[in-house]
Amino acid sequence: MKSACFNLILILPIFSQLFHKTIVERLFKICLKSEINKLSVKILKSITALLSILRLSLKLFIFLINIIYNILRLYCRRFPSKNTGRFGIYLLLSVLMVGFAIGGFFTNALGVIDGENYLLGGMYLIISLMIGFLIAGYHIKVIKSGIEHDEEVPVFELYKDFMTGFDNTVVLLFYSIIPALIVLLVALDTNLFANAIAVIQEVIYQTFNVYFMGSSTYLAATAITYAFEKFVGSLAITVTVAVILFAIFFVIESMAEARLANTGSLKEALNIFEAIKDITRIGVGRVILLILFLFLVIAVIDIIFIAVLSYFPFLLSVIYIVITPYLALFTQRALGLLYSEIT
Repeated sequence: MKSACFNLILILPIFSQLFHKTIVERLFKICLKSEINKLSVKILKSITALLSILRLSLKLFIFLINIIYNILRLYCRRFPSKNTGRFGIYLLLSVLMVGFAIGGFFTNALGVIDGENYLLGGMYLIISLMIGFLIAGYHIKVIKSGIEHDEEVPVFELYKDFMTGFDNTVVLLFYSIIPALIVLLVALDTNLFANAIAVIQEVIYQTFNVYFMGSSTYLAATAITYAFEKFVGSLAITVTVAVILFAIFFVIESMAEARLANTGSLKEALNIFEAIKDITRIGVGRVILLILFLFLVIAVIDIIFIAVLSYFPFLLSVIYIVITPYLALFTQRALGLLYSEIT
């Protein structure tokens, strides 16, 4: 009896440890299961929220695309979808132009490693520029088709389009140089460059005084702040004038492109006074509204693609490559239709 009791006393701690271990393991499994359930719920909620955002984004995307499609159909009818082959050539040229330009810049950047890359990069950039002339000339032809209310996509004529594109580039440079020179004069008048140099000099001078001459940091900060305030004031005036002038000359330049398309004469396109008269004949408000509308359409499409691009990167990249040249033709076509009212 005593032996049995003694054995029981020896065995009880072992059973107690086993029992305790079993309870701990069960509690651990229950807690682990609870944490897994909580994590699963959080994951499910996150997935549900993501799907809701995707669904809402797609609905918004489809809604806006539908609006833009109807507007495109209203302004351009079947243009350029009526001749997909010619649009395909335009699309290919646009991709090649961008591709050669990017390749040229990257190859020139590698010129530090190998000098021959400068030559290769320069060749790429020249090819991109030549394709750019061709596309610019084709844009003028698209404007002309809008002026004549022709629903056919214009045919590519390499030499003629290249020369017209060169004229178009001259027009663009002419109407860009004028506001650029005026902005430069404003910058000189407001001492923009002198104030920028003064800020740099003040920072260097005051830094030297503080660290090596033991001058007051408060006085140094005050001097730098004063110089910076003068720079910011001149910069604000210059930027304001630049934005206003470039916006005005962008409108005039658009009308000059329409004049180039209508007359085929570079001289007529560079006649700034006649271009301004054309704007007044059409109506300043109507021209500005059209340009704002075109910017709005392009901006909305860009915002949509940027917002949704991370979810479908490859598909949307392909769509964006196709729709960007389409929008370029659409803007030229819309300008031609607008200009047709005074021809």
